Amino acid sequence: MDEREAMDDAPPSAHALRRVRSFVLRQGRTTPAQEQAFARHWQRYGLEFSGRPRDFAAEFGRAGAPVLEIGFGNGGQLLHAAGAEAQRNFIGGEVHRPGVGRLMNALADAALDNVRIYRHDAVEVLEHEIAPATLDEVRIYFPDPWPKKRHHKRRLIQPDFIDLLATRVRSGGLLHLATDWAEYAEQMLAVLEASAHWRNRADPGPWSPRPPWRGETHFERRGLRLGHGVFDLLYSRT
Repeated sequence: MDEREAMDDAPPSAHALRRVRSFVLRQGRTTPAQEQAFARHWQRYGLEFSGRPRDFAAEFGRAGAPVLEIGFGNGGQLLHAAGAEAQRNFIGGEVHRPGVGRLMNALADAALDNVRIYRHDAVEVLEHEIAPATLDEVRIYFPDPWPKKRHHKRRLIQPDFIDLLATRVRSGGLLHLATDWAEYAEQMLAVLEASAHWRNRADPGPWSPRPPWRGETHFERRGLRLGHGVFDLLYSRT
């Protein structure tokens, strides 16, 4: 999530993918409670990056294709999903330490155990730790829009990244993107429409209404106050 807070069996164009990271590391103050969360809860919720494919059924102690949320910020949406969709296994990716600590405390307070967290670049996690056709769904809500034209190359949603996601999501699985930047929404749409691996679920399209599983986020409310539209894109893996 932006810092307005922040295959085949081989991954495609790994060199190109590493030019785009799933985050920009910005400094933020970690509260004592958020810092203590790492000592108290990381062993329960945290996944250390190992660079090897992971057995998620073993990690969760139950079967089920997991849902990956990339860039969960302070974790509000992921916390909501974990409670509302208790039958599903959720993987969160976020590098900002305060947000990770806040989410772990909230999960522990709610006695939820269906979330595991990487504090690592999600592109590398996808390349090395998630086997092909493992994921049931990928959610990317309000990624950094990099509004200046010279920075557009830093945006996460690019053809190589979308191709990588296609190798990790099962056939019929879902990719759900949301943004409040109209120009970025148009770029997302163009990238997905150009891919043979994804089919727009909207009818007539191109945008989908906000589905019930996505709560209204902080960034969404701010965007609406600024007069932005909010755009949801739901695509099925072909």
